[in-house]
Parts: sequence; structure tokens; C-alpha cells
Amino acid sequence: MNGYYAKRILSALITLLIITTLTFVMMRSIPGGPFTRERPVPDEILKTLNEKYNLDAPMYEQYFDYIKGLVTFDLGPSYSKIGTTVNDLIISGFPASARIGLYATILIVIFGIPLGIISALKQNKPIDYLVMFMATLGVTVPSFVMATLIIYFFAGKLGILPSFGVTSPLGYVGPVLALSGYSLSFVARLTRSSMLEVLRQDYIRTARANGLSEFKVIYKHAIKNALIPVVTYLGPMIAAILTGSFVIEKIFAVPGMGRYFVESVGNRDYTTITGITVFYAAFYILMVLLVDIAYGFIDPRIKLGKEK
Repeated sequence: MNGYYAKRILSALITLLIITTLTFVMMRSIPGGPFTRERPVPDEILKTLNEKYNLDAPMYEQYFDYIKGLVTFDLGPSYSKIGTTVNDLIISGFPASARIGLYATILIVIFGIPLGIISALKQNKPIDYLVMFMATLGVTVPSFVMATLIIYFFAGKLGILPSFGVTSPLGYVGPVLALSGYSLSFVARLTRSSMLEVLRQDYIRTARANGLSEFKVIYKHAIKNALIPVVTYLGPMIAAILTGSFVIEKIFAVPGMGRYFVESVGNRDYTTITGITVFYAAFYILMVLLVDIAYGFIDPRIKLGKEK
């Protein structure tokens, strides 16, 4: 088991290094630079800025300097926000993104999984049709459309929710609903299909034939196995939601990392773009690793340490 986790951690580090390298190279391959503006900057000032941030050095030298900083968790200075580091931007923006993501994740798990189970147990019944109709609607409607509808009806027409900002508890309702709509619907559909597949397995028929109560058959045997595909999806989903949605944060004016990322792209802020990308990638990889660990608890038959 320890050998398995060591391999997974090594694989994660290599993946993170590849992502960092590709992002670093691609950003510096784009014509222009972080100090290129519509109004040309005087050559003397441009030269001074490049020297200050070591942008006049060969690319390989810049790359190794960046990797050295990355090892010490120093993501470098922001080129567009003078006197601010990328670490400062992440520390400033991540809490807002994480709070909205955490509330959305709780909403998805509390409602998505039970609705999928109920829909499977009541297959071809009115409640099944209703849940699947709502889930299909949630999957097909883009998050920015849902966000616009929430602002239009609940903020504009009814006036019960603020149209932007998260300065009050009600301010989180709109972003959370818009951010969780797709994933909640997808989790409900995935849980239902997985549950139906498990209920058709031979061991479920055997359990019922042996006289086990329906409660034990469903909640002790079926649900645990049906949740494996759901857990597989939840890991990357949580990483994506907790780190924020650029579009949702922009629409609701949430001071999260999405705002900084969008601004950095427009300003060609190399270090901010690379730093936030590396942070996202590291968080994503961590959640995938936690999913692998969760497998062993959900289904003891999965022996992670005995790979062939």
C-alpha cells in the first residue's frame, strides 16, 4: 500500500512539473510581453523593467529560476500588480472561491446523491420522471445562463437576492446555485444509473433470496457499490468547484481567484497565469489522489497496493 501511494505521489509531481513547463513555455512563446501596452512603453523603461524581473535572460535561465521558487512555494511577483506577489493574490482570492465551492459541494452531495438513489428505487414512477427531467434540464443549461436567470428573477424582479457581491449570506445563494446546477444534475443522473446497474447484479438477488430485509439490501450492499463511480467524479469536481468558476465569479462580482486569472490573461502577467494554473493543477491532482484513498474505504475489495 505504501509503495502504491509513493508511486501516485511521484506521478503527481511529474504531472505537475509537465503542466508547469508547458504553461511556462507557452506563455513566453506568445508575441509581446507583460509590459506591452496599447501605448508603446519607452525603450529605456521597458529595458529597466525586463532587467528588474530578469525577463532579458535566456528562457532556460528564467525557467530554472521559476522552478527554484516553486520548490520553496514562491510563485514570484505579479507583473500587473506592482508590489504584490502571486502568493498574495492566491491567499486573497482563494478563500472567496473556496467558500462558494464548499457550499456548492455540500449542496451537490446532500441533494444529488439522494435524488439519484430515490430515482433508481422508484424507476419509471412519476418521481423518477420528475427527477430525471430536472437533472436533464440542469445538465443542458449552461452555468452562465442559470446565473443570468437567477439575477434577473431573484435579484431584479423579486428583489430577494443581491445582484452582485458576497458581503452578506444571501449574496452566496446566487453563485452557489449557479455553480452547483450542472454538477448536482450530473451526480443525480450518475447515481441513478450506477444504482440501477448494481440492483441488477446477482449478489443483490442472492441477498434478497436469503431473506435479508430490503433496507439491508439497499443501504448495506447496493449503495456502497453504487457510489464508486460517483466518488470518482466527485474528486475532480470538488477541485474544480473549490478553486472557483471564472464565469460565475465574473457575473456575480465575487472577489475570487477567477477575477485575478482573467485580469492576468488580459495583462499577459506570466507569473500570475502560471502560478494560478499550477495551484489549480496541484489541487486537482490532490483531489484525485484522495479519491484513490477513498476507494479502499468504500469497497474493501479494491486493493490499491496489489496492482498487476
